[in-house]
Amino acid sequence: MKAALFALALALPAALHAQEIDIQTATGPVSVAQSPEKLAVYDLAAVDTLNALGVTIAAGPDIAPPDFLVPALADAQKVGTLFEPDFEALAAFAPDLIIAGGRSSAQVDALSRVAPTLDMTITGDALFEQAEARLASYGTLFDKQDQAASLKAELDAALASARAAVAGKGNAMILLTNGGKMSAYGAGSRFGWLHTALDLPEARPGLKTEASHGEAVSFEFIAETNPDWLLVLDRGAAVGQEGQAAAATLDNPLVAGTTAGQKGQIVYLNPAALYLSTGGVQSLTLLLNQITEAFGAAES
Repeated sequence: MKAALFALALALPAALHAQEIDIQTATGPVSVAQSPEKLAVYDLAAVDTLNALGVTIAAGPDIAPPDFLVPALADAQKVGTLFEPDFEALAAFAPDLIIAGGRSSAQVDALSRVAPTLDMTITGDALFEQAEARLASYGTLFDKQDQAASLKAELDAALASARAAVAGKGNAMILLTNGGKMSAYGAGSRFGWLHTALDLPEARPGLKTEASHGEAVSFEFIAETNPDWLLVLDRGAAVGQEGQAAAATLDNPLVAGTTAGQKGQIVYLNPAALYLSTGGVQSLTLLLNQITEAFGAAES
C-alpha cells in the first residue's frame, strides 16, 4: 500500500508540488506556484525582462516584436494576439502560468479561466519604478534573484548616466508622430517617465495626460513652445506601418526655427523599445543609452 502511494505521488504533476509564493503584480500580491514550466506571455515588456533573465517563453502573441526580442519568441507557440488571445489554442497548450499586461490587461479575467494569470501592467510616469518592481517579482517567481539584482544594477547605472547627461542641458518635449499627425506628451503621461525618472524639465508643463494618445499639437504649437530638445517617437515605424516618417513630418521651417531644430537636438528614440516593449529592462537600457549618447554630445 505504501509503495503504491509513493508511486502515485511521483506521478503527480510537478506543479502540484511547487512551492506557493506571493508575487507583486499591478493589482497587488498574488499567490502562484514558483518556477512554472509552461509559460504563456501576452505582454512585450514582460517578454523583454523574462528574456533578459533567461526564462523560456513557451507560448506568446502572434506579433512582429522589436528586433532584439525576436529570439525570445522565435520558438514560442502562437496563441492569438495581445488584444485577442486564441483561447482554444491556449487551452490546448495548457500553460502552468499566464503573464498579461498593458495591451492585454483587459483580457486578464478571461485568461484566468484558462490558467493562473498575473497582470504585470507597467505604465505612467512611475514606469521606471514599476519596471524594477516587475523585475524583482520575476526574479522571485523563477528563482533568479541574483540575475534580477544584476540587471537592476545595470539599469540603475544606465539611469544615472542618462540623468548626468541631461542635467543642465535644457528642457524637452516628447513628441509622437503618426503619419502627418503629431501629439505631445508631458509628465504624468504614458511616456512621462522620460521627464520624471531623468529629472528632465518639460518644455510645456500642463499638457493633457488623461488620454493615452497625448495632446494633439501643430507646428505652430511647437514653434511657440520652442523646446530645447525634441524626443520623437515614430509610431508608424514602431508598428511597421508604411507612410510618412517622423523625420519627413518634422522637416518644417517652424520646427527648424526652434532651439531643438537649430542645435540639431531632435532625438529619434527607438520606436519599438518606447512604444511596444517599454518597461522591459532591455528596452529601458537601450533608450537610456540612446539619451545619454545624444545629450552627452551637446554642450551645456
